[in-house]
Amino acid sequence: MFDHAYGSYMKYAYPADELMPLSCRGRVRGQEPNRGDIDDSLGKFSLTLIDTLDTLVVLNKLDEFESAVQKVVRDVRLDNDVVVSVFETNIRVLGGLLGGHVMAELLRQRGGRMQWYGGELLHMAKDLGHRLLPAFNTTSGLPYPKVNLRYGILNPLSRTGNESDTCTACAGTMILEFAALSRLSGDSVFEEHARRALDVLWERRQRGSDLVGTVINIHSGEWVRRDSGVGAGIDSYYEYLLKAYILLGDRVFLQRFNTHYSAIMKYISQPPLLLSVHMHNPTVSVHSWMDSLLAFFPGLQVLRGDLRPAIETHEMLHQVTKQHKFLPEAFTTEFRVHWGQHLLRPEFAESTYYLYKATGDPHYLRVGQSIVEKLNAYTRVPCGFAAVQDVRTGTHEDRMDSFFLAEMFKYLYLLFSEKNQLPIDMDHYILTTEAHLLPVSLSAAQPSCSTNRTESVPVPPEDEDPFSHSCPSAETLFPNNPAFAKTIRDGQRYLTGAGRLLHPPPVREIDVPLHDNGMEPVAFLKSIGISLSPLGDAAAAAAHALKQHGGVYRVELVAEVTPPSPSSEDQQEVVPHAVQLISPPFLGRTVLTAGPAKFGMDLTRHEHGVKGSVVKSCPYSACGPIENTVEVNGRIAVSLRGDCTFAAKARRLQEAGAVGVIFIDHHEGSSSDDSPLFQMVGDGGPTNAVTLPLVFLFNREGAVLTAAMETHRNVDVLLLPKDRQLGRDRPDKMVSVNLKLRLAEEVEVEEEEEGGGPTLELILENPEE
Repeated sequence: MFDHAYGSYMKYAYPADELMPLSCRGRVRGQEPNRGDIDDSLGKFSLTLIDTLDTLVVLNKLDEFESAVQKVVRDVRLDNDVVVSVFETNIRVLGGLLGGHVMAELLRQRGGRMQWYGGELLHMAKDLGHRLLPAFNTTSGLPYPKVNLRYGILNPLSRTGNESDTCTACAGTMILEFAALSRLSGDSVFEEHARRALDVLWERRQRGSDLVGTVINIHSGEWVRRDSGVGAGIDSYYEYLLKAYILLGDRVFLQRFNTHYSAIMKYISQPPLLLSVHMHNPTVSVHSWMDSLLAFFPGLQVLRGDLRPAIETHEMLHQVTKQHKFLPEAFTTEFRVHWGQHLLRPEFAESTYYLYKATGDPHYLRVGQSIVEKLNAYTRVPCGFAAVQDVRTGTHEDRMDSFFLAEMFKYLYLLFSEKNQLPIDMDHYILTTEAHLLPVSLSAAQPSCSTNRTESVPVPPEDEDPFSHSCPSAETLFPNNPAFAKTIRDGQRYLTGAGRLLHPPPVREIDVPLHDNGMEPVAFLKSIGISLSPLGDAAAAAAHALKQHGGVYRVELVAEVTPPSPSSEDQQEVVPHAVQLISPPFLGRTVLTAGPAKFGMDLTRHEHGVKGSVVKSCPYSACGPIENTVEVNGRIAVSLRGDCTFAAKARRLQEAGAVGVIFIDHHEGSSSDDSPLFQMVGDGGPTNAVTLPLVFLFNREGAVLTAAMETHRNVDVLLLPKDRQLGRDRPDKMVSVNLKLRLAEEVEVEEEEEGGGPTLELILENPEE
């Protein structure tokens, strides 16, 4: 499998950053359609090759490793005029160079191989580190999310530096790579900046809950998004606090991690679920879905020594993969697909590896086997492995991200390998969030920064556990006892409905007032969007016990639990909309199917739709201040989906003067032919102020529009419901006509017309007169 993936990249893509496995060619930034912020991982530095270096050593492909290092040293340039993500470049490229350097030095010291190596990868890593440092030039010490590799931030040629926000993980996932670079190179500046960013995040935590938000302002340190979880946007911040303690030996990081971990287990962990909450009001869940990135968390809990919740959550994730083949990018608390994409992410395999090493339970080998089989069955293509665009349809996406080679194969190989089969002793290394290998001996390389100390966090004696101030050893604390994990897993076996439920499903209770006719509660529930449906026999029996409680209705949330009924009066149909290109040379002949929004202007109430010329927003994602307000004003803005909510984009573009917005899907290859239309929804905040018409185009339809914009200077479009598009044949309207007959000699009598239509009077004359 690895040979197929790596060989395809080297054959079809190198020196490009990534492989496009369906097109059998490399993805070069600027030569393929822009995917928005997704492309900020690409820096024209042979990303996949650098990200794969230490994987080659773990898989004992030492000849390929030496050849790969030679290619990186000879071919890769880091001074490219390109704007990249600081976070992604750090974990993938800087981490890959450091992991490659550590492995090269190890092999050189053993003799035989790599005798020519003179620290070239470390020199490249230091060069890259200096190119990332300008991102930390903020008043708070939190880094900018993007940096130009050649021009930095403040240079007029940098094309970046206007961003004001970054995610918590983006700012808090620097310490392992930057500290390792400092201790390997002897230059402390990198570790100092990474520590300062962590200090700010710690200082800005919500003191009442000890939780952090998802997005923070890099200048003021104020929270922009206050939802708190362990998935996307926050995940590796927690991971790096614990791993920084393991790598560097600084107890300040362990104290901070333990404080956060207690808060996570108190508010976010609802075994086996991990639900995001509001950091200021952590008893309130902010949404009813989970994203696939949280699949790393059971592995982190193993490192913490908290095995029971790790086993519970992992089993829940395993049940979801059994139902959908892979973990969808996001899934609901009822384990249905929320976002259907699967990008070959490795987090579930990562946690599977850690749980097997902790328990010795062969169940986790079988889970790993199922991962391998599904990858081969559903994602393998002639030129590599392709991401899944939608797990419900199995359609592919033309991408194979570098982390697939850096992480997935590494964790799977480690899972199935015995310790004596590996070329290195894994106990001597910590794995970064990108699974790069850093030696734990770095803690002795130089003393930790004396200026970094957090206040003491007192722990009541009764709340202490053996792992609060230690790094647990799996070999010592978790001897092979498969029965231990099996007992915990058995309680989660039927979460997704893959088997018979042993007990009735939980039914939510809502207290509503009862009146004489008994109908007000039903009307009340419908008014807040809840429909009643009959309960099954098991649930009805359970409900019988509640009859003594007046005013309590047992209801199911139909939208969440049961498939919608086509005949239901409450079923809200998604009305297909259209983006019709009406300027020459299209003249209305090009019609793109679009989805509507649940907020903004209701185009179904505007007979003639909304017309305007189109212009791309800058930034294309519209997730920051709009830079081209002059061009946007009075025109229909085109914006790429992703990075922030539809509502946030709409508000910014409306403030910039746009008269409408067309959102384009960033999931490559998506089409209205393959994916069901949906209605865009708000972000939980007020959307009444948004009065623009908003429509959504899938990726392929969006490509038609953007190609037209690139070819023609002015493109005018019409936004309207699809059944009202210009040139569409409409059925003839029936007209009611009153017919009146009378003889010519008869006197006309005024009569009250029965119908409201026109009257046609026929006068009959006698031809003999």
